[in-house]
Amino acid sequence: MTRIAASRRNLLATGACALVGAVSLPGRASASALGGQNSANEEVVRNWYAAWKQKDWGPVDRLLADDFTFSSAAGDDHISKSAFKEQCWKTQINFIGQFDLERITTGTDDAFVKYLCHTKNGKSFRNVEYLRIKDGKLQSIECYFGEQSSFPSAVSTGHR
Repeated sequence: MTRIAASRRNLLATGACALVGAVSLPGRASASALGGQNSANEEVVRNWYAAWKQKDWGPVDRLLADDFTFSSAAGDDHISKSAFKEQCWKTQINFIGQFDLERITTGTDDAFVKYLCHTKNGKSFRNVEYLRIKDGKLQSIECYFGEQSSFPSAVSTGHR
């Protein structure tokens, strides 16, 4: 029997490619039994990305559940809300200009979002995020990064 070793990073990258492909398909797609978009969850999603443009932690904090977790291939494995604030919000808020939401697909308790983020240094990058939503609050976010060559330097090296 042949064994193939796969790193977590490669598995996440493969998953991200599959997610981007699925989210990029034309037409509406939904895995929920309802067969349509959940407008309440779509509003939470839109408020989440709009809150980043405000550059104020208050609106962001109000959208996050107390037990919120964030995960990404950058070493963030179910980090807490307070860790997210320190490691993600504070390091990126002055770097991010705005998000263009290209695709939002919602279910009864989740959403997939594909966005193009414009940075303040004139660059842009595309990510896909999977958000779990309960009672109008974000329970968790899993971020799947776009192509490495389009990855912003501030996120990958800490420089602006």
